[in-house]
Amino acid sequence: MRYRLRHTTSYTYSWAVDISHHMLHLALPDLPRQRVKSCTVSTSPSAGRMSEQQDHFGNRVAWLTLGESHTRFNVELRAEVEVDPVQAPDPEATPGWESLRDALAGDGFPVPVAESEFIHDSPLALPSDEAIRYALASFTPGRPVLAAARDLTGRIYKDFRYDPMATEIFTPVAAVMQKRAGVCQDFAHLEIAMLRGLGLAARYVSGYIRTLRAGDAPVSGLPNTALRGADASHAWISLWCGPDHGWIDLDPTNNLICSDEHVTAAFGRDYGDISPVRGVVLGGGPHRIGVAVELVPLA
Repeated sequence: MRYRLRHTTSYTYSWAVDISHHMLHLALPDLPRQRVKSCTVSTSPSAGRMSEQQDHFGNRVAWLTLGESHTRFNVELRAEVEVDPVQAPDPEATPGWESLRDALAGDGFPVPVAESEFIHDSPLALPSDEAIRYALASFTPGRPVLAAARDLTGRIYKDFRYDPMATEIFTPVAAVMQKRAGVCQDFAHLEIAMLRGLGLAARYVSGYIRTLRAGDAPVSGLPNTALRGADASHAWISLWCGPDHGWIDLDPTNNLICSDEHVTAAFGRDYGDISPVRGVVLGGGPHRIGVAVELVPLA
């Protein structure tokens, strides 16, 4: 599937910002199943200085400085990207989850060092006792890891209400468990915390999900109305399913194994590692933020 992507973020300040520095995780990466045909990031006002490099996780990150006074800051990503469908393994044919837990803990040889980085707690994905108990209902003894994770993903989809007003950016996992409500970021943090609480490796993935229009064909067998989180940046998880299967992406917001309806922007331990736009400003005062996303298939 080939897509045209447009992602705009606007900040409107109460009074002038004299100078600001920003870090952007917006530029799309080339991945084994994802080929970036074009990708441009522009700002208004134009950046006085801008540089790009890779972060610790291999994501593309841009640093920029706005040295002129401004009351509004706009960032726009425009891209064309091609994504291949996933040939997901049979969940029942994946390794037992305890064997992966033990290998990640150092009982296997060789220890998968890169994957082991993602078994540890991170600030926005802290497991609670309640969350671990919830996960254990899916992760019964000896169950294949992807079968258990698919079951957990489906339970989160069923038991937790999608409600943009229920949480804020830094709502902790324990609060999401109590509210039984949130948005894609919350559900990703929740499932990651549960999986790490069981000793498994799980990553936070930011990106985009296909924008569906009236008359579009269903995606992954779901009706159009089931795709939650479109028209905004999206988030899901990636679970390490062993050396034979690698990382498998799961979307708890839509109860999917991610395929060619998802476009990846970056991955990290949680949202704090890869927020699309963040920065430090001198001045500005209270401000409003507007975000708009469109990910549309190209004929």
